[in-house]
Amino acid sequence: MLEGQNYITSSEQLEFAIFCIENMAARTGIDAEKMYEILAVKSDVLQGYIIPNFEILHTQGKDYIVDDIMAVLKEKGVAV
Repeated sequence: MLEGQNYITSSEQLEFAIFCIENMAARTGIDAEKMYEILAVKSDVLQGYIIPNFEILHTQGKDYIVDDIMAVLKEKGVAV
């Protein structure tokens, strides 16, 4: 693990993580609790991609962010 980069260290990162989970859930029709499980447990995309790339991702629009996360999940072989 990279020195703390994979951990939520601010309220902004926490809010962004919730934003990503809720918008991924809305896009896919999967409830938010299940989407959290997919992003944090099944794929490690939350800790391994979303949080480390927070500075770049949070400046983008909602559709771009959701499309990007969907592409990362697809690349990892995780179907949603």
